Amino acid sequence: MTYIDGYIIPVRTDKREEYKAMEAFSSPIFIEHGALRVVEYWGDDVPHGKQTDFYRAVDATGDESIIFGWMEWPSKEVRDTGNAAAMADPRFADFDFGDILDGKRMIFGGFTPILDIKG
Repeated sequence: MTYIDGYIIPVRTDKREEYKAMEAFSSPIFIEHGALRVVEYWGDDVPHGKQTDFYRAVDATGDESIIFGWMEWPSKEVRDTGNAAAMADPRFADFDFGDILDGKRMIFGGFTPILDIKG
């Protein structure tokens, strides 16, 4: 089975198109460095919870939407090497999120699969 990097990002709702352009630029760099695919979804049915929710997890404000995504890698080893190579890629030297998102509030982690059922 593959290895997954999962993440949640708060993104300014009025910057949806700019975010898509930013991801169109950055995602192929991760693919070049070994990722099998990059998948991202713009939240459109994300409820606010009573104790916790996606918004609180990333301290999202009222003018931000939730991105839920993951990168699929062949293995954790390829992910570790590929992530390091992508971050060192010179195309990211002047990479700036601008006012699209606050990267410090992104949450992420690596996940080993325990179940993969397909219909």
